[in-house]
Amino acid sequence: MHIEHHPIAGEFPEFRDAIHALKMGNAHFKRLMDDYELVDKAITRVENGEERLDDMALETMKKQRLALKDNIQVMLNEAKATV
Repeated sequence: MHIEHHPIAGEFPEFRDAIHALKMGNAHFKRLMDDYELVDKAITRVENGEERLDDMALETMKKQRLALKDNIQVMLNEAKATV
């Protein structure tokens, strides 16, 4: 079974414009997005059997991805509130 990665634009389609604007104008947001993409794609490779990782390390990566996603969502909500 092939598992797709979870890009932020797909997770928050209602924020597409805000995602783009923040990526272009906010270095912290861009770094969060870049970190999220790296972790998400690494998790996907492990889940698809392309790479091996022990369960504890995979769980740690999943928690990191969730924390990044939460931080991104907070920034997106803040950006929406100012519009």
